[in-house]
Amino acid sequence: MKVLVVTVSDRASRDEYEDRSGPAVENVLREILPDAEIRRVVVPDERADIMRAFSDGLWADCILTTGGTGLSARDITPEVTTEFCDRAVPGIAEYLRARSLAETPAAMLSRAVAGQKDKTLVINLPGSVKGAEFCARAVAPVLGHAARMMAGLGH
Repeated sequence: MKVLVVTVSDRASRDEYEDRSGPAVENVLREILPDAEIRRVVVPDERADIMRAFSDGLWADCILTTGGTGLSARDITPEVTTEFCDRAVPGIAEYLRARSLAETPAAMLSRAVAGQKDKTLVINLPGSVKGAEFCARAVAPVLGHAARMMAGLGH
């Protein structure tokens, strides 16, 4: 299993703010998928930078983003994800929102999406450390199955 974690944050990309959600997602993945190859990158909330990270991440079975899914004018991760992907995988975002709503009513404000580009699954996670960890923990158990399905190795 190969995973790229993309933190989308203007401040973290300028080293004005420590990226805490990306490392939190990586820690969850290392716990649940101990043999996974995991890389992380931080990019600003800019379409071109997010697209470049996604394109450079097509080596991965899964790209997990953290950040940029809220209601701010700079939050464009779902739009870029939708543009980048060939197909939507709406059940993932629906599941994560439903699970998250049990924790906080603010989850209904998430605009996160999930989709597939070639043999790579792209999933938006929240930008908060707690939300990113929670959603990474919820989705990690199915990533291997998804990768096998995209590779044509089973159902």
